[in-house]
Amino acid sequence: MTGPAILLLLAGLGAIAWVSARARAMRLQAVARTTGRRDAVHSLPGYHGWYVALWTLLPAALFLVVWANVAPSLVTQAVLADPAAQALPLDDFSRSAILGEARAIATGMQAGAFNPASQALVEPYARALDKFGLAGAILALVLAFAGGAYAFTRIRPDFRARTRVERLVMALLLVASLLAIVTTVGIVASLLWESFRFFSMVNPIDFLFGTKWSPQSAAMGYGNEDAFGAIPLFWGTIFIGAIIAMIVAIPLGLMSAVYLTQYASPTVRRWMKPTLEMLAGVPTVVYGYFAALTIAPALRDFAVMMGISGASSESALAAGLVMGVMIIPFVSSMADDSIAAVPQSMRDGSLAMGATTSETIKRVLIPAALPGVVGGVLLAVSRAIGETMIVVMAAGLAANLTLNPFSSVTTVTTQIVQLLTGDQEFDSAKTLAAFALGLVLFIITLLLNIVALRVVKKYREAYE
Repeated sequence: MTGPAILLLLAGLGAIAWVSARARAMRLQAVARTTGRRDAVHSLPGYHGWYVALWTLLPAALFLVVWANVAPSLVTQAVLADPAAQALPLDDFSRSAILGEARAIATGMQAGAFNPASQALVEPYARALDKFGLAGAILALVLAFAGGAYAFTRIRPDFRARTRVERLVMALLLVASLLAIVTTVGIVASLLWESFRFFSMVNPIDFLFGTKWSPQSAAMGYGNEDAFGAIPLFWGTIFIGAIIAMIVAIPLGLMSAVYLTQYASPTVRRWMKPTLEMLAGVPTVVYGYFAALTIAPALRDFAVMMGISGASSESALAAGLVMGVMIIPFVSSMADDSIAAVPQSMRDGSLAMGATTSETIKRVLIPAALPGVVGGVLLAVSRAIGETMIVVMAAGLAANLTLNPFSSVTTVTTQIVQLLTGDQEFDSAKTLAAFALGLVLFIITLLLNIVALRVVKKYREAYE
């Protein structure tokens, strides 16, 4: 029995358990009310239904999670015990390759065998998969029936089903929040550990303040001296994502929000706001093609016409302009919501004092909505800093430390992708440099967020 079929069957059992338990609770509570025992009724019938449904689903679901990790090893042991596996080579690598190919054919992920020895194991693999798949399904159904029957016998008018269900929901919410925390700790720990390995090979001072980035030369055996200077990467990230893109996104996004909230008619707003937010749904590769095929050549021709030296067909300005257009919805949506949330009394009071609409917007609405506007800008900066595809296609891969926006530059995220693409050795400085870049970018982003939160807190105290 396949996994989707088991899940569908368990979902059906859970629905039946919910309906049955709810009906039984309604009957018992009706009897209790007719006999004058209204104070004995504790929980609504729906809570009894959820209590039984959860007892039906959760034990079986937990078992399936464990079984999904245990069953592959059991299947492999069963295949190795088959007489057809006696011809397998003793080399672990060759044996694993043959078993993996046989398993792929048996599960339908591969059409034919490249190794003749794999074809002989396809039938044993299929039998073992069917056997243990059926065993797992039967055990899951047994657990579902046992859990549902146990919970069904506990239904009575005074049973505290609501308390049990709410405790379980709180436990699930706690697990979800702890999972987010553990994930964050794991990410930081992995970055710290791999970065520590990198800095044991490369001087941190040379990495943070060096101006030459050439990890390929270090990988080719020319040494690590002056090969991992990350200043050009950090400058490219700031130049494209935090300067050029923000020069485009912040004014256009903020002015769009002001127009939509203060000047546009309801009909215009109903059409323009979704149209503007559609920009956020366009794939970044489409923006990259547009920047590489349209914007970058036009900017190069313009620079040549104006006599600007160093103009390239891959430039920071092309990537930054298109990236700024891409993140306009992030600024506009947050600013729109923040301006709309300002109390109408503040706007009316400003107009009543004789201020014009433009003065009210500049001196009342924008300062009062500043926390939301700052949040939108932060979101846009984070989105711009993490962008890779547009930079790869429009800005190039050259690590140049330049102020010329018509020159080719690269960013931290682009180099991380370059360093981790393909078969890499995770004991070389070239590969570990990607983790050091990620750690520095994480720290910079964290500091920016802390500063921004302090600004938001200051203005929020002034206007609330």
